[in-house]
Amino acid sequence: MNATANPIGRAVPSPGANENTTPYSKGDRPAPPRELSEKLYLAAKKSKTRRFHALYDKVYRQDTLESAWKHVKSNRGKPGIDDESIGDILEHGEDIVLRAIQQTLKTGNYRPKPLKRVYIPKPDGRQRPLGIPTIRDRIVQAAAKKMLEPIFEADFLDCSYGFRPNLSSHDALETIRLIINNGYIHVLDADIKGYFDHINHEKLLEFVQQRISDRRILKLIRQWLKCGVIESGALKPTEQGTPQGGVISPLLANIYLHEFDKAWRLQNRVRGHLVRYADDFVILFRTRKDAERGLMIVKYILSKLGLELHPDKTMLVDVGRGKEGFDFLGFHHRMKMSMKYKRYYCQKHPSHKAMNAIRAKIRGILSPRHILPLSIDEVVLLINPLLRGWMNYFRFGNSSKQFSHIDSYVHERMALWWSKKHQKRGRRWKRDYNYAKHHATNIQLLSGNLKWWSNFSNAEERRLSESRMRENLTYGLMRGGW
Repeated sequence: MNATANPIGRAVPSPGANENTTPYSKGDRPAPPRELSEKLYLAAKKSKTRRFHALYDKVYRQDTLESAWKHVKSNRGKPGIDDESIGDILEHGEDIVLRAIQQTLKTGNYRPKPLKRVYIPKPDGRQRPLGIPTIRDRIVQAAAKKMLEPIFEADFLDCSYGFRPNLSSHDALETIRLIINNGYIHVLDADIKGYFDHINHEKLLEFVQQRISDRRILKLIRQWLKCGVIESGALKPTEQGTPQGGVISPLLANIYLHEFDKAWRLQNRVRGHLVRYADDFVILFRTRKDAERGLMIVKYILSKLGLELHPDKTMLVDVGRGKEGFDFLGFHHRMKMSMKYKRYYCQKHPSHKAMNAIRAKIRGILSPRHILPLSIDEVVLLINPLLRGWMNYFRFGNSSKQFSHIDSYVHERMALWWSKKHQKRGRRWKRDYNYAKHHATNIQLLSGNLKWWSNFSNAEERRLSESRMRENLTYGLMRGGW
């Protein structure tokens, strides 16, 4: 039997293998959520114009709600405006809560509560607004997403990488590296101004209706968009935008920008490779003239969607022969000369912004006085998860120099902590808290430490990294990063 690639997770029969494949037929045994998602994906892939009309009853099925609850519980999110936490639901009884949610959906009495406004600091000093739904609303959103995501995944283009199954930021970064090495050295580095706050609700619902005709599903989405936000004790209406923080918000954001992806692919005035991750994207061109023309086309397409580019974060960059570089998804991309072949190849390493961010987090852990009574083992347990997570993200690239800088910075901050703890002045990292003592604490080292090499989650990831290392050795790239 033929098989087709499926973003839901595993190979499933291709649409041509069985012409009678349908998401659900009366009289059949109800398919488990996983199997139902696969059938929805295949049905949507088979017919690009098909609209799905019987999804709402699948949302409140017991097994769908249980699967959604497991997803919400694993994320360990904070409570919404009702202050009901995941622990409260566990104490009250998972089955009781899920049955109550099922009943409200089944009778049509479900009404989402307003969102809780939370601000998180950004590296530039500004704050990013989040809208946090209640735990119960998140369960319903996760259940609806399980029905909607496979349908729209069948339509999404391969230039979109953000918030999609089995795709990650590293896939987008690898695509950029290969395209630049193929001669597309003029880059439009773009950012959409206030994207999540400026999504037009009517246009978004119009795009959803291209695939979904179930009125009850459309009503759910409209309720989530219009439920409002509680800020400073007052209810503020949400006339546009999709709140960051909801389970279904990334999917809705991708549905909206899918129209941008399609419009760019359909235009034939200029050739450029689009790589998009949520609202951040780059387009790579061969010539400066194409890049300038492409910028005008992008502005025109976004204006049709009610969006505009951020003037300070959008720029044209010439990366040829290492003249300039650009930042994307935390990495700085720049071409470097191959010492062996005397040619330029694209490399990437942590950007200045990413370096400053990790330093700030390290200071935030090691500077407060309340950690002075802790033992050195307890301090290492606090900082190691941060270092390990940062290393795991930036290990794919040419990051050895930056890794060494962070290792040195951690040593310095640990030496300052040790001096304060023992009521001494200065760093004393050459005499008292020297490198041998620092290394003996089992602190996570980023450079010169290949212990993580054997801890990869799967063999495929290990093969990818081995391939990258062989490539660096073959081309003699400077500062190879391994």
